[in-house]
Amino acid sequence: MAAGLQVFGQPASTDVARVLTCLFEKKLEFELVRIDTFKTHHKLPEFIRLRDPNGQVTFKHGDKTLVDSRDICRYVCNQFPNDGNKTLYGSGALERASIEQWLQAEAQNFGPPSSALVFQLAFVPHLSHLGVRQDHAVIAENEDKLKQILDVYDEILSKNEYLAGDEFTLADLSHLPNSHYIVNTERGRKLFTNKKNVAKWYDKISKRETWAQVVKMQKEHPGAFE
Repeated sequence: MAAGLQVFGQPASTDVARVLTCLFEKKLEFELVRIDTFKTHHKLPEFIRLRDPNGQVTFKHGDKTLVDSRDICRYVCNQFPNDGNKTLYGSGALERASIEQWLQAEAQNFGPPSSALVFQLAFVPHLSHLGVRQDHAVIAENEDKLKQILDVYDEILSKNEYLAGDEFTLADLSHLPNSHYIVNTERGRKLFTNKKNVAKWYDKISKRETWAQVVKMQKEHPGAFE
């Protein structure tokens, strides 16, 4: 490809989806190498541990290899600052610092309960043939955690159009994969729609053309759901 970028994984993976969205935002050419790590039953324990249908993403650019999706997004923005969305990682030190705070908040605070809900609400219903059942105690516990987090988001979004200010950035992008799976379940949807500003924010970011491209890829190659 033009930039020599390769992504290994399935679009259905939340990690892969995060990276693909970033690459689309930056308008970069890349090669997606689909690897299905869920076809054999012996992968099930790892799948449950990761709370993800296909494990982590692997990204290669020449001799550089990265496996953390957020680090990959940072790397892409730093390596290709003048391509595509030039303000995705901020246009100055203060903006970047704010985006970094949100990336950490997403990974450390939003990520754990939302990932648990993605697994329980979106994936487990497709795994009954493997003997996997929803854990309602886990669902309730993580719903409470996510509600508290989204309360904070709702307050911030009452003042800002996006999390880190008035422009769409990695801060918002990083929330898309988990939010998408949760919102597309009947029970999970209410967590977002019950909060006016969060609902407006999610509706806006989920309608971006770059995310629509990723969702289209997920539907074409559903990974664990095939």
